[in-house]
Amino acid sequence: MNKYKAEIRLFEKWSFDDLEVNDPGLKKYVCLDPVLIPTSGGRHEHRRFKKSEVNIAERLVNMLMRPGRAGGKKARAINFVKNAFEIINLRSGKNPLEILVKAVENAAPSEETTRISYGGVVYHISVDISAQRRVDLALRFISNGAREASLNNPKTIEECLADELLYAAARDPKSYAVQKRDETERVALASR
Repeated sequence: MNKYKAEIRLFEKWSFDDLEVNDPGLKKYVCLDPVLIPTSGGRHEHRRFKKSEVNIAERLVNMLMRPGRAGGKKARAINFVKNAFEIINLRSGKNPLEILVKAVENAAPSEETTRISYGGVVYHISVDISAQRRVDLALRFISNGAREASLNNPKTIEECLADELLYAAARDPKSYAVQKRDETERVALASR
């Protein structure tokens, strides 16, 4: 690295150096390109598979913007993620981006079921999931788990998101995302 060029860090704190995706199937679809603030202005939106080039932290922010508490409010969702990353760093002492990547790997299901009908009779069969959908489902499970945990609870959504990420990174059964992954794969196994 050039000594005159400053390193790009997420929120000017978290480094993207030494981050690695261990799951070979997800390697192409978890983007770890350095960004200062996780917002791309939707430049990926109308092109197929371009969301795989959006930073993983921004994809988490976008999932948190679903209808409800922060529906459509990107600045608010960015602050949720920023504060959750601070909590993760205080609790674990690790880079929160590393925890996020590990959580996505552990929460991504590899099999699900689909419906096939033969002559009016519907069968459920087990199918493999594409890598892009695996990342999407993992981020959806993580954000839904944080949102549901903070509902009617004195804990803030930042604390719940930090808990969810830490549990999912450790593959703890207390994690909503890990529970959903295991349930999806169990149903797929029964449908083979």
